[in-house]
Amino acid sequence: MLQLEAWQVISIALTVCGGLLAAIKFLFLQFSKTLDEKFGAFDKRFGTLEDEAKQWQQVERDLLKLKADLPLHYVRREDYVRNQTVIESKLDAVALKFDNWQLKEASKP
Repeated sequence: MLQLEAWQVISIALTVCGGLLAAIKFLFLQFSKTLDEKFGAFDKRFGTLEDEAKQWQQVERDLLKLKADLPLHYVRREDYVRNQTVIESKLDAVALKFDNWQLKEASKP
């Protein structure tokens, strides 16, 4: 049978505890490193999302500005057709008056 003195048992216990603590610390450091990598990837992704959100906000502002400027710079098709019809009817009226005047002048002796 193996006989150990008290100091030898304490030394073995301390060595085993130290080894376990070192293993636990190593695992914790590995876990911490993995978490840092994952959070770094999330930070990078969220930074990209923030940039995209700013770009979309700029697009939205530009679209709203365009919607505000459209009535000032462009004519709707229906409005153009209506205005064109009015102009053509006025030209027809002038042509009719001119034809009537020509007929009156032609009928004079």
